[in-house]
Amino acid sequence: MAEYIESVGRRKTATARVRLYPGTGDIVVNDKPMDEYFGRDLDRMILMQPLTLTGSQATYNISIHVKGGGDSGQAAAVRHGISRALIKADENLRPVLKSAGYLTRDARAKERKKPGLVRARKAKQYTKR
Repeated sequence: MAEYIESVGRRKTATARVRLYPGTGDIVVNDKPMDEYFGRDLDRMILMQPLTLTGSQATYNISIHVKGGGDSGQAAAVRHGISRALIKADENLRPVLKSAGYLTRDARAKERKKPGLVRARKAKQYTKR
């Protein structure tokens, strides 16, 4: 197996382990082609953002193992992981990826449900009579 660069990306409850191999641009997610794993165009576009920004779509073969969360959370976790891996490959890409916001771990997550409420903040409707 060839040398690779590995990094981890996270978003909500999704975690993606990304490996960059020198290659032609093949992307495999959980042992499936990217188009097969991510059905929505938006998720595929989110995943490709760091590669298109840096112009390295055809430079690396990418192997991704992602678990937890939903489709969009997984796509954002993969984007985070790819961005981190690209920086390990070439430190000069850091300012471009940082200004685009791809290196920041998006800490927003679902707020926990509180006792006496319907959801995190929604209360039952008040009845006067």
